[in-house]
Amino acid sequence: MTMDGGRALVLGGGGVAGIAWEAGLVAGLAGRGVDLAAADVFVGTSAGSVVGAFLAHGGDLEQAIEIMSARPDGDPAARPPKPDMDLVMTAFALMYDTTLEPREARARIGRMARETPTDGRGAALEEIGRRLPSPKWPDRHLLVTGVDADDGSFVVWDRDGDASLEAAVRASCSVPCVFPTVEIGGRHYMDGGVHSMTNADLVEGASTVVVLEPLAHFTPRDRLERELKTLGDARTVVVGPDQAAIDAFGVDVLSMRLWGPGFRAGLAQAPAVAAQVQEVWAGA
Repeated sequence: MTMDGGRALVLGGGGVAGIAWEAGLVAGLAGRGVDLAAADVFVGTSAGSVVGAFLAHGGDLEQAIEIMSARPDGDPAARPPKPDMDLVMTAFALMYDTTLEPREARARIGRMARETPTDGRGAALEEIGRRLPSPKWPDRHLLVTGVDADDGSFVVWDRDGDASLEAAVRASCSVPCVFPTVEIGGRHYMDGGVHSMTNADLVEGASTVVVLEPLAHFTPRDRLERELKTLGDARTVVVGPDQAAIDAFGVDVLSMRLWGPGFRAGLAQAPAVAAQVQEVWAGA
């Protein structure tokens, strides 16, 4: 899409850690007078689609994280079976294989995603979908990203499309070889992060853009830099996790045990970045 000015909040992917950290950071910034929920457009990729849905609906982020983290251990969504992380890493390595055309790389990842057994792990995705603040798309402008697992094409869902909010968010969060792909309109879709962990170029034309990048310490910077260049003269700021947050995440950012620690890490980081974010956000 092309915006005609305005403020955009780009919420990147990052698993359970990313949802929790972004929620904590946004809540912490709000406590410092930086209201990112006032964005004109929200872009949500994977974890960011969950946070974007809550913000666009005016939901209580802290309460949402408390509910998610309080699930009993007996709940199958609380402790899903462990995926084959070697297979997951092999899939994501294709994203950065420069010998492949990007769409072909995504199509190969999609084939892996569809062929990998994910029995027992879909419950976690379904639970996140059920806990969204509303089954309906918000009136405010929310963009949710995904990738067609059959042909590798990039897709963006919003309130004007045929996908339900729950299905779009589940698809955007469907990490390949971890969770099952999500069927929408007869097609199968997977994590929007397979295209880009941020997809900041979707808000070209915005005057102000704040990007929250939970996996900044894991992913190459060049892709986001290219996206930021498409934004031209927009005022931009990118916030990734600080060292304390990275330590809290650990290696397994999909761990269901990270709801509380991830949220607290974002909350604790907010004071250190509030002035930087406010300078950009208030200067729109």
